[in-house]
Amino acid sequence: MSYVEGQDLGGLRADIGPVPLGSVDSAGVAWRLQELQGWDSAEVRTETRPREADHGAWASPVYLGERPITAAGVIEAADRASLDDAMERLRAAVALTDTLLVVYESTPKQTVVRRSGKTIMQYLTDRLASYSLMVTAADPRRYATVLQSGETMLPVTTGGLAPPVTPPVTIVSTSVSGVIDAPNLGTFETRPVFLIDGPVDSPRVLAQMPDGTVRSLVYSQSIGAGEQLVIDTDAHSVILNGDVSRRRFLSTPTGWPVIPAGSQTSFQFTAASYSSGAKLTARWRSAWM
Repeated sequence: MSYVEGQDLGGLRADIGPVPLGSVDSAGVAWRLQELQGWDSAEVRTETRPREADHGAWASPVYLGERPITAAGVIEAADRASLDDAMERLRAAVALTDTLLVVYESTPKQTVVRRSGKTIMQYLTDRLASYSLMVTAADPRRYATVLQSGETMLPVTTGGLAPPVTPPVTIVSTSVSGVIDAPNLGTFETRPVFLIDGPVDSPRVLAQMPDGTVRSLVYSQSIGAGEQLVIDTDAHSVILNGDVSRRRFLSTPTGWPVIPAGSQTSFQFTAASYSSGAKLTARWRSAWM
């Protein structure tokens, strides 16, 4: 049977790196995806301690662990050479380093995985082969494929009236709020990345949480013109100009900010003094359990 590039084979669809499981690739190879285990739930870390002289147990906090994922199906190619080439491409795609896995649900979701088990492939005929692969996502979240972002300058109001004035008058002013509203459409908290472009002196990011509390990130140094500071709230890293750690200069007195499930966090950009060139960019993805 001949296939057309991009043809949907019905059923499950997922991309592991450049290999389109569940559809047809540019070489005309059909990648049938018949099984996808582990996408439904990550592992769980929890403990219980029996109550002394009483029924039941004391429960510890519950945390999600890693997410092992197994995919299996059949490769169909036009001839033996095409089949061998497809098998080699799958071996390379299931990499030992970070690889993007995208699963096409009604809302497509993605995670970053690495090979965590033997990739098994067996010839069925000279045109067909079965495959089974195992990868693991260290981060258990399933993220939206769409990266959301927002940016703002430092808050300022310009224009308006300056006395003396003679009526009639027209009031014209321009305001910059200094606030980014960040919604999370998923079912699990997500953690943003902030980019601060200088020049700016002692910048701060204040996160207004849905419950009214505020979490703050306070950077005690200046960022020069043309410099950029990247704050990753998941990795808890602070990197200047792509390669210099500045973690020791960042304080988090009220904890690292997150965007809760099905809610919104507002991020306010402030500094020790106003600078017209300073800019805050927030990037995040909605996340699912």
